[in-house]
Amino acid sequence: MSPKAQRLYSLDALRGFDMFWLIGGGYFIIALSKLPGADWLEGIALQMKHVPWEGFRFWDLIFPLFMFISGVAIPFSVQSKRSKNLTNSQLLIKAFKRMLILIILGILYNGIRNGFANARYTSVLGQIGVAYFFAMLVYIYFNLYKTRLIVLVCILAGVAVLQLFVPVPGIGAGVLTPEGCINGYIDRMLLPGRLAYGPDGMTSGNGIYDALGLLSIVSAIGITLLGTMAGNILQKEKNSGYKKTMILCVTGIGLIGMALILSPFYPIIKNCWTTTYNLLAGGVSFLLMALFYLIIDVWKYQRLAFFFMVIGINSLFIYLFIRIVPIDNIVQFFIGWIIELIGETNQVIKAIGNLTALWFLLYFMYKKNILIKV
Repeated sequence: MSPKAQRLYSLDALRGFDMFWLIGGGYFIIALSKLPGADWLEGIALQMKHVPWEGFRFWDLIFPLFMFISGVAIPFSVQSKRSKNLTNSQLLIKAFKRMLILIILGILYNGIRNGFANARYTSVLGQIGVAYFFAMLVYIYFNLYKTRLIVLVCILAGVAVLQLFVPVPGIGAGVLTPEGCINGYIDRMLLPGRLAYGPDGMTSGNGIYDALGLLSIVSAIGITLLGTMAGNILQKEKNSGYKKTMILCVTGIGLIGMALILSPFYPIIKNCWTTTYNLLAGGVSFLLMALFYLIIDVWKYQRLAFFFMVIGINSLFIYLFIRIVPIDNIVQFFIGWIIELIGETNQVIKAIGNLTALWFLLYFMYKKNILIKV
């Protein structure tokens, strides 16, 4: 059966929108901003880079949005598998296997360059896998929506209590800096291998914490659970498309409001995944889900979303592909002479070439009904 016949159109499109920036959309905006007379784009280009520590930019949304989307898919996946008479235990075993595969792929993605003792064991894929497994666990064994909400609140409140009130030896409590945050203390005590982030809040050879560390993983379960709640909203057949959109919007605005109210004394920090960061990223994710659902599934403008849907259907494949395959070299081989002739716009042409090559590869897979997932 075709992948496009099995999936929620807006969910694939939103996933594709998210991945678009990661596979070259962000680089394209940055390249455009460097053209003569394009100074007005510098503010937008800045949004294509992470905040070093405290604050929030568009690029800080990419990862949590993907986790939110994976959560949205859980209610639909469970409904589909239960219709095939799979038990809760079987569902959980599948999610557990998926988690293990993603953890292994994440370690391979990071690379084992200097032996296992110096490997980085945390990863984007590993965090997605762990958060998905525990969100699935909560979803299938806590049938009541209110019970899941209590679990979510406990996770977010628990992380906040640890970060604000539990002292780090020699530093104290609530010191939300790379050196002082309890995330790093837990990572240094419990994580094997290499910690990737240094005192400047950026990747460093002298790591003192990991932005994808243990407490960040626990916190990230929260945004995946938020996704399951969005999935529940979209699943309710008795509600009209407009009512679902309104509920998603109101929820998103409420979460953003809470994050902004709390942020003066509990900062929004991606690298230690504060609860305020969770709330803000979750709120924006709810609004984007509402927008995509309204346009694609309510108004039926599916052709407008086709570009992103092609990317979203094979998101795991393309994430690994751009890491393993030197797409820059391939594009340079075919159109390098054009890029050299263009002059000042060569980086823009290069970005367009990369995106075009990747999209047509994914389009080929789409047409052939090739769907790679775990």
